[in-house]
Amino acid sequence: MPQNVAAPSLGHTKNMTEGKPWKLITSFAIPVFLSQLFQQLYNTIDSLVVGHYLGTDALAAVSSSGTLIFLLISFFVGTSMGAGIVISRYFGAKDYDKVSRAIHTNIALGITSGLILTVVGILFTPTFLRWMNTDPDVMPEAVAYFRYYFSGVLAIILYNNCKGIMNALGDSKRPLYYLIFSSLLNVLLDLLFIAVFHWGVWSAAFATTISQALSFVLCMIHLSKKGTIYQVQLKKLGFDKDMLKEIIKYGLPSGIQNSVIAFANVIVQSNINSFTKIATAAYGSFAKIEGFAFLPITSFTMALTTFTGQNLGAREYDRAKKGSIFGICTSVILAEIIGVVIYIFAPFLISLFSDEAAVIALGTQQARTESLFFCLLAFSHAVAAVCRGAGKAFVPMAIMLAIWCVVRIAYITIMMHFIHEIQYIYWAYPLTWGLSSIIYLFYYLFSDWQHGFDAVKRKHTWFSHAGSHRQHLK
Repeated sequence: MPQNVAAPSLGHTKNMTEGKPWKLITSFAIPVFLSQLFQQLYNTIDSLVVGHYLGTDALAAVSSSGTLIFLLISFFVGTSMGAGIVISRYFGAKDYDKVSRAIHTNIALGITSGLILTVVGILFTPTFLRWMNTDPDVMPEAVAYFRYYFSGVLAIILYNNCKGIMNALGDSKRPLYYLIFSSLLNVLLDLLFIAVFHWGVWSAAFATTISQALSFVLCMIHLSKKGTIYQVQLKKLGFDKDMLKEIIKYGLPSGIQNSVIAFANVIVQSNINSFTKIATAAYGSFAKIEGFAFLPITSFTMALTTFTGQNLGAREYDRAKKGSIFGICTSVILAEIIGVVIYIFAPFLISLFSDEAAVIALGTQQARTESLFFCLLAFSHAVAAVCRGAGKAFVPMAIMLAIWCVVRIAYITIMMHFIHEIQYIYWAYPLTWGLSSIIYLFYYLFSDWQHGFDAVKRKHTWFSHAGSHRQHLK
C-alpha cells in the first residue's frame, strides 16, 4: 500500500479475486440486472404513458430521438468506462492511492462532458433531427422532448460515472437501491405531468432528468463517506495527468465504439423514418422490448469486465479465464432463451406500447426477424466485456467499427437503393452480429488477452530502465 494512504476503510466494496468465480459473477450481476431493469423503466414508462395518453405522433417523437440521444451521450459514457477499468485494476492490486486519483479524475471528466453535451444538445436539436429524416408531423414534439432531456444531461452523465465507480469496486447493490427510489419517482412524475396536468411530450423527458438527478445525489452522498478508499472530496476534484492518460487510453476506444454503433443506429433510424411514422413507432416499441430483454446479458457482461479487471490486476490469470468462460456461456444461453420467448409473444409485447394494428404488425415482424439471433449478440458483447476488463479496449472498438458500422451501413445503403423494403433493414442486425461473433471467437481462443496489463507494465519498466541509463551516460 502506498505510504501516503493511512489505513483506509474499504467501505462498501467487494474483492472479486477470492471465492468461486461463478458465484461472485452471479452475485454481482443480479443487482446490476435489477438496477438496469429500473433504469430501463425510465424510457419505457415514458413511451407507455406518452403512447397511451398523447397518441402515436407523440410516441414517434420520443422514438425518433432515442438513437440520437444515445449517439450524443454514448461517446462520453464509453470514455468513462475507461475509469472503471482503471479503478478495478488498481483495486485488485490494492493500490488505493491510484484508486482515489482515478475516481476524482473520472468525476471531473463527467462534469466537463455533461456541460459540453448540454450546450450541444440544446442548440443543435432541430438540425440533428432533420438529418435523421424525422417526420415533419412529429418534429415540434421531438424537438421539445430532446431539449428538455438535454437540459438535465449533466446529472445523467454524473450518475452513470458514479455507478461505474461503485461497480468497479465490486459494489453493485447501492446503485440498485438508488434506482429503485428514483424509478418509482419517475413513474409518479410521468403520470402527474401527463395524465393529471396534461402537459406535452416534453414533460416525460423532464420527469426522467429529475429522477436521474436524484439518483446522482444519492450516489454522491455514499461516495463522500469519510475515511473510505473511494471518498470523494471537493478539493481533490480535477484532472490527475497520469490517471487521465490511463482513463483515456482504456476509455477512448470504448467511447469510439459506442459512438460508431450509435451512428450506425442513427443511419438505421433514418431509413426506418423514411417508411412513415408508423414504422418509426413500431421500431421504437421493439427497441424498448429489446432493451428489457437484454438486461440480464448486459448485467453479466458488466460483471465480466469488473471480474476480469480485478483478477488481472492481481495477476490471477487462470482465475480470470475461468470466470470469463462461465460469463460468456451464461450470457449466450440466457440470450437464446429470452429470444425464443420474445419470438412467441411478440404481438402481445408490441401491443403494450401501441394498439394500432399496423404498428403491432411491423413491430412483430422485426421481433421475429432478430430475436432468435440474440445468442450471437450476447456472445459478441460478452467477449468485448472480457477484452475491456483486460485492458484490450481497442479490440472491440475495431471489430464494432468494421462490422457494426461499416458493414451494417453498407448493407442497408445497398439494399435500400435496390429493394426499398423494411424487412431488409431488420436483417442488418443478425447478419452483423454473426460476423462479429466469428471474429471474437477467433480472438478469444488464439490471442494472449490475459496479459494485457503485463505488457503495459513491461513497457513502462523498459522505458524506466532506458531513462536511468541515459541519465548515467550524461
